[in-house]
Amino acid sequence: MSCFFTLLAFALLGDAAVLDWTTSYAKASSALQGLTVEEKVGIVTGIGWQKGPCVGNTPPVPKIGLPSLCLQDGPLGVRFVQGTTAFPAGIHAGATWDKDLVYQRGAAMGEESRALGIHVQLSPVGGALGKIPEGGRIWEGFTNDAYLSGILMQQTIRGLQSSGVQACAKHPVGNEQEKNRETMSSNIDDRTLHELYMWPFADSVLADVASMMCSYNKINGTWACESDKLLNALLKDDLDFRGNAQHSSVQSALTGLDMSMPGTDYNGGSIYWGPSLTELVKNGTVPQTRLDNMVTRILAGWYKLQQDQNYPRVTFNSWTGGTGGPNVQSSHSQIARQVARDGIILLKNDRNTLPLRPSGGSIAVIGSDAITNPDGLNACKDKGCNNGTLTMGWGSGSVELPYLIDPLSGIRNRLSGTTTNVIPSTTDDKNAAAGAAAAASMSIVFVNSNSGEAYITVEGNAGDRINLDPYHDGNGLVVAVAAAAGGKPVIVVIHSVGPMLLESILSHPNVVAVVWAGLPGQESGSSLADVLFGDYSPSGKLPFTIGKSRVDYGDVAVEPSMVDSYEEGLYIDYRHFDKMGITPRYEFGYGLSYTNFTYSALAIQPATAMPAGLYDTIAVITCTITNIGPYAGAEVAQLYLSLPPSAPDSPVQQLRGFDKVKLAPGQAGTATFVVRKKDASYWDVPRQQWVIPPGEHRFVVGSSSRDRKLQGGFVVQ
Repeated sequence: MSCFFTLLAFALLGDAAVLDWTTSYAKASSALQGLTVEEKVGIVTGIGWQKGPCVGNTPPVPKIGLPSLCLQDGPLGVRFVQGTTAFPAGIHAGATWDKDLVYQRGAAMGEESRALGIHVQLSPVGGALGKIPEGGRIWEGFTNDAYLSGILMQQTIRGLQSSGVQACAKHPVGNEQEKNRETMSSNIDDRTLHELYMWPFADSVLADVASMMCSYNKINGTWACESDKLLNALLKDDLDFRGNAQHSSVQSALTGLDMSMPGTDYNGGSIYWGPSLTELVKNGTVPQTRLDNMVTRILAGWYKLQQDQNYPRVTFNSWTGGTGGPNVQSSHSQIARQVARDGIILLKNDRNTLPLRPSGGSIAVIGSDAITNPDGLNACKDKGCNNGTLTMGWGSGSVELPYLIDPLSGIRNRLSGTTTNVIPSTTDDKNAAAGAAAAASMSIVFVNSNSGEAYITVEGNAGDRINLDPYHDGNGLVVAVAAAAGGKPVIVVIHSVGPMLLESILSHPNVVAVVWAGLPGQESGSSLADVLFGDYSPSGKLPFTIGKSRVDYGDVAVEPSMVDSYEEGLYIDYRHFDKMGITPRYEFGYGLSYTNFTYSALAIQPATAMPAGLYDTIAVITCTITNIGPYAGAEVAQLYLSLPPSAPDSPVQQLRGFDKVKLAPGQAGTATFVVRKKDASYWDVPRQQWVIPPGEHRFVVGSSSRDRKLQGGFVVQ
């Protein structure tokens, strides 16, 4: 969590019982009238780090019934609390490409937060967006694509807020690396800011997100939490965000910051608001109307979700082991397992090696990534180590594991009652691994790559990854196993926070299958066994591009400079690969299945007239997906749109629709893509508005960004 964040209450119109917006503001305005300046300042200022049970706490105001508001990390579950679910990380949920499932994940997280008395859950994450593949916190978000991120941000927000918990979208904007994050400036041109980095947050506003947390860095030379352009021009004006770390008292208040949290720095030192803000209001430096505006926004969100009506009280304490609260996991392990399973991506499957069919013999399970941390399930604070299997990255986005089904356990459980023997070698020792591989009928090798937040350094990785290779010489481990296997099949399973270079792993002919198992949370081994043994066909798709070399990604390395000029503009990830004509190892949106699908019957229904609203539908495109293979499975059909030549310097193609269709063998279904006006527009900098370019808007539909099964277009006059 940033030391301070922007909290901007906004209309919350999800599934929870909510008041209408007019009534919410009326109640907030009425409550405001009886408050003193000191009480108002208390509502907008946290009481300090570790001064209350949650990571962020405000002082209560009993005379209006306002409790101490509880704000708690994080993006994959509830941080610092026992008896909660460790869901798969954002990047893993993104790999499911499943709108409904992501909604369910958000709703389950919201249910747990509400039951614990948490008012604001600091989730979901739309930035870092993945401009830098080594970026430490890219795993907290869903994907490197702004459109996919925006849709999944919406689904998570709606899920969270359907449970009566306020969501907090983070971090606008430009916090793409951990190195120098508290001093550097992300200098982003206006078009790139609108079309790429602000896109997920625009969709968050569309989903009625309650709040947003600003980032540590500067944006074009101004601190994010003091940026009039970000907080006012972009969020409140452009995005109509009617409600929105800190480095000053006056400037942050005047330029749109509405809440300072936790209220001090992490050493209990710097306090920019509190008594300082009280004095600034009383002497007229900060207008009383500005303070009233801050308080009204915060109270309106609290009233909107009816958190003033019999809301559970906080019973846990983050600083004493997170005990004291109820066990709130309910049946959420089922959702966690489904997300973990459906986010697994099958990258390679030569000779139809997978699914495995237990029929005697033996399987060597190799690598420390196959087992639970030998030092203990939660031995490393904030997951700040890389011992045992990787379930999530490290930092404020991590949670305590209530339990862990590790991969070795998952495989053993699945083989229980069969005659197939498991030979474990789980120390990363190459000689031991080679011996296990030589003795077994086949081998499964586990490798990983980890990252996290800058305040923790793991094996020389200070937040951001040093490189895109696996930890613990995973490449060498695979080579040792493949060389010893003597022609017997080797399967590689990868747990990773983001893209990894796979050329060394793929270079050996004995490596016949590669499974990308992501960051699966507590149900890691169970979900993996579901896929390895064919109980479910893999249906995950890459939410980023895997290149053949680091150079393929362009000049976006983590730099020591205090300024990142964002010279690549719109061209990150697949947009960059497309523009430069680079063939990736595995393209964005790629993922194999155990079954086969055909695409047919493309139909285009353009709007009869140009809609007025930016998010109104301009075209509905459908096609038929048929499962012609032997397994039940799910196909993620993807639509990529190309703007006409009248649009200046635009990406070759951009994801603008996706639909996950689940089909039994022989069954057909319809994939539907709703193209919004904004999806077919670009940001015109001189005119400061979205413009839909005239001409034919071409599109392709397929199973990845490089797959062109169907093609079509629609004309805009």
